[in-house]
Amino acid sequence: MDVGVEFYLVCALSVLVTGISKSGFAGGLGVLAVPAMSLFVAPQTAAAIMLPILCTIDIANIWKYRRTWVRRYVALLLPGALVGIGIGTATFRWLDADLLKIGIGVLAVWFVVDYARNARAMAEAAITPSATAAGNAAAFGFGALSGLTSFVAHAGGPPIKAFLLSRNLEKSTFVGTNSVFFFLINQIKLVPYFFLGQFSSENLLMSLMLAPFVPIGIIVGFRLHAIVSQNTFTKVAYGLLLLAGLKLLWDGVVALA
Repeated sequence: MDVGVEFYLVCALSVLVTGISKSGFAGGLGVLAVPAMSLFVAPQTAAAIMLPILCTIDIANIWKYRRTWVRRYVALLLPGALVGIGIGTATFRWLDADLLKIGIGVLAVWFVVDYARNARAMAEAAITPSATAAGNAAAFGFGALSGLTSFVAHAGGPPIKAFLLSRNLEKSTFVGTNSVFFFLINQIKLVPYFFLGQFSSENLLMSLMLAPFVPIGIIVGFRLHAIVSQNTFTKVAYGLLLLAGLKLLWDGVVALA
């Protein structure tokens, strides 16, 4: 791998943004890392470089939010995620990642539009987590879609964010539940990534070179989480979901054009 200054700077910025986004707002902008790095290297290489980084961020997040996560939601989402990871592993060499990006991008944008349309009604009805529209059966579908897109391009955040946002969780519970879920599936992804030959010495060395930027992003993310109000957090979370959806949609359409 020819690591030039531009590539390193793009990688460093991607790690910073991912750390801030995952630690403060349960992801969103982290989905931009692989597409940005793919301007210089193959998407598979970018994904392999980012996976150890994501695992490190996950460890810090589950320690920070270890008392604020909902076990039931993780348990509902995890079986579908395992199926999605299995599909991603089996079809890794043939799966069209661009079509997946378009599909998940459309879904993410649709959830934001639906939220904007129903925000006032939700507030007037004082919806609680137990009364939300997203049922238990839907959790399997959200989990499977997240597992598949996470395996292919670390783009599994939008389906999980959409599911958890529909539960109207308090912000720390939202981030904590998201963090535990992705900690588990990212650890699971390490095994098929290894057997698919994604962890070359060059990729791991690049991950190590980017490691100093990880704690900076995490600390900034924790700080922003502490000072942002619940109302602002919800708006920011949906805003990040919209940006991630539009980015995935754009990348997929451009690649197929």
